[in-house]
Amino acid sequence: MPDVFELPDEKAVAEISAAIRAVAAQEILPRFGRLAAGDIAEKTPGDLVTVADRAAERELAARLTRLLPGSRVVGEEAVYEDRAVLDLLRGDAPVWIIDPIDGTENYAHGNARFTVLVALAVRAELVASWIYVPWLDRMAHAVKGRGAHLDGERLHVAPPPSPAQNLRDLDVLASQPRFWEPDHRAAVSRLSTHGVAFSYIDGAGTAYLALASGTRTSALMTWEYVWDHAAGLLVHAEAGGVTMCADGSAFKLTGDNALPFVAAPDEASARAMVAGLAQRAKDGVDR
Repeated sequence: MPDVFELPDEKAVAEISAAIRAVAAQEILPRFGRLAAGDIAEKTPGDLVTVADRAAERELAARLTRLLPGSRVVGEEAVYEDRAVLDLLRGDAPVWIIDPIDGTENYAHGNARFTVLVALAVRAELVASWIYVPWLDRMAHAVKGRGAHLDGERLHVAPPPSPAQNLRDLDVLASQPRFWEPDHRAAVSRLSTHGVAFSYIDGAGTAYLALASGTRTSALMTWEYVWDHAAGLLVHAEAGGVTMCADGSAFKLTGDNALPFVAAPDEASARAMVAGLAQRAKDGVDR
């Protein structure tokens, strides 16, 4: 691989967007609302996979590697079969990171709040990403250093609160409580004493779109599956947002992140949220 990777140009972005749309039209939408009982399986308790997830991931992998010869693929379903696939993120070859259906539980139950997530990383650094909403035929994409766009319109995060340390001005999208570990629960409890308003995420793709478009200000994530976050992290960053792990570090695609991590409209807000995770407000009351 060359030392400097050439970022996708407008033609390449359009080709990749078209490939994602084509796979959704071929493998995902025709099965939506029509899955038989045998088309849905449980990988682990509460973690569903459908025939559409598997078919879409295979087809996306084939199309994307044809568009970028020499590239590799880290897909959710491939990792479930062999966790060693994650080691590709540490190599020199460009890697496509794929979640064929983000929000499989919604998809399996006939709820249209699901997305297709695709990101391109080189040496564990994000260079481009796509979030596609099949039901609405809406496509967001970002290229490093070139901003984030939704159907051609530039995306911008919400204005930060003033002062940034006033956490009461943040409406926080949070992971579902059923997924919290005990230490996550304690951190969220501390943050809640600062008057933060919480609502809950029902899909990473839809959450990152809400953040990048400014309809929500911030988020609190308690899990680090790279296929859930890679696409949204770049879209959010290129829309002006900041993410930060609980120890103040940047989120790493290769894992071992200090959780929870936060997404905010600016660095000051992110740091205030991280501080709130670590320390209760004076005279604060848990929500």
